[in-house]
Amino acid sequence: MPISMDEELSVFRLPNLADFKPGDDAALAIIEAVNQLKSPLQEGDILVIAHKMISKCEGAVVNLHEVEASQDAIQLAKEVNKDPRKVEVILSQSKRIVRAIKRPDQEEGVLIAEHKLGFICANAAVDESNADEVNQLITLPENPDKSAREICHRLEEAFACRIGVVISDTFGRPWRLGQTNVAIGLANVPAITHMLGDQDAFGHELKVTAPAFADELAGASGLLMSKSGKCPVIIFRGLEWQAEDSHASDLIRAANENLFK
Repeated sequence: MPISMDEELSVFRLPNLADFKPGDDAALAIIEAVNQLKSPLQEGDILVIAHKMISKCEGAVVNLHEVEASQDAIQLAKEVNKDPRKVEVILSQSKRIVRAIKRPDQEEGVLIAEHKLGFICANAAVDESNADEVNQLITLPENPDKSAREICHRLEEAFACRIGVVISDTFGRPWRLGQTNVAIGLANVPAITHMLGDQDAFGHELKVTAPAFADELAGASGLLMSKSGKCPVIIFRGLEWQAEDSHASDLIRAANENLFK
């Protein structure tokens, strides 16, 4: 999506957000934080929200002392040197385990899983970082698209303008080192910008170009959304975009298009 010709793109953190716990109202917290800014949300603003803020508010947290590992979890835990209870939580979040691997230089291996929502990621996105307590795990929201839509609706009502919402998580990538933020929940924001038939700067017709707009937003948000910074909401202002009834699943490649099986 292009930047508006009469306004530069600005990207900034939403300050004044406290820690979150189950039962907290994420939308209300954002509205109250925005009301402390010099200017309210504006037409076309897009908010990228770290999923852990949503997960905590919705109670998508698991205390390991409440988990009993199954025999499948115990056996798999031996392969990757993980806590069997954590493996049990990973299994509960997964459609299937794609690969279990532990390299000799690793203390703890990794389980590449297909999450219930269709994402292929490490440990089915079950994570310990930014948990409030020791031996507590955070899982993805049950329905990130629904969560994004509900927050978006509340924000649009509060500020009387068109708003977009992306819920993000941090994933690794096949064939590349490191992690980046990706979109796991969408409201209004296009998942993909289809540019088939458009022309590039030299007049050449575009035949396959389809930028993953929502993932680009999520990835850019990671520059301001540090693990230790407690900045779970990033605001993008100045982009031109058209609202769509989009879903994060629009970004998942169909299994029959997998070229690496």
